[in-house]
Amino acid sequence: MAYELSGKIKLIQDPQTFNSGFTKREMVVIVEDGKYPQEINLEFVQDKVALLDNLSPGQEVTVTFDIRGREYNGRYFNNLQGWKVSVQDSTSYDNDPGYSSAPNDLEPPMYEDSDIPF
Repeated sequence: MAYELSGKIKLIQDPQTFNSGFTKREMVVIVEDGKYPQEINLEFVQDKVALLDNLSPGQEVTVTFDIRGREYNGRYFNNLQGWKVSVQDSTSYDNDPGYSSAPNDLEPPMYEDSDIPF
């Protein structure tokens, strides 16, 4: 089951790659929740790590994620595992084959003075 949350990016951690080849990257989103805003940590793993490449602190986003749980030595842990990020301007980054992670994809096209119709 998928869940969503919306808020402002507080920080984006650097990617971590482990000896096993597993890669993860974490992002903290501040969600307004009445008097006490919540700082929610979400993790992105393997190919989803690239979804955070063109994002920066301060941006308003909606993150779609799954809740993952596991037991280890009698203790239980939960993770919020992100798999889609939509920026406030409605740009969505997921497994869209038309999306390229090149930095220029988010920049507006450059126009020469002769291209402007007025």
